[in-house]
Amino acid sequence: MAGRVVHFEIPAEDQDRAKEFYTSAFGWDITTMPEIDYTSLGTAPTDGQGMPTEPGAINGGMFRREGELTGPIITIDVDDIDAALEKIGSLGGSTVTAKGAVPQMGYFAHFRDTEGNVMGLWHTDSSAG
Repeated sequence: MAGRVVHFEIPAEDQDRAKEFYTSAFGWDITTMPEIDYTSLGTAPTDGQGMPTEPGAINGGMFRREGELTGPIITIDVDDIDAALEKIGSLGGSTVTAKGAVPQMGYFAHFRDTEGNVMGLWHTDSSAG
């Protein structure tokens, strides 16, 4: 459903330190994906496709802090990333990270809103690659 918050991301200077912190503090299930230099953060039980089984629950990710991606990011589901970025631009926002693929999962992008916050976009598409 477009417009829902579906994911969050936490940037980290020291990912090993951050993994230990979030595992110890909250018991999150943490999975490192070295092939894409990313860490999955499981906050809730998931089904066989990795989707949360509890209504309203979301899981997240962790990445190396760099460039303009320096603070936590809330990610919003959209039907079409290109159209969403165009609309965001017309409303005074801007693209921070152009559309990119997460193979066999979907597409992502980052934008800056009119208040200077960096947010994420997501579109699920198993043919992404």
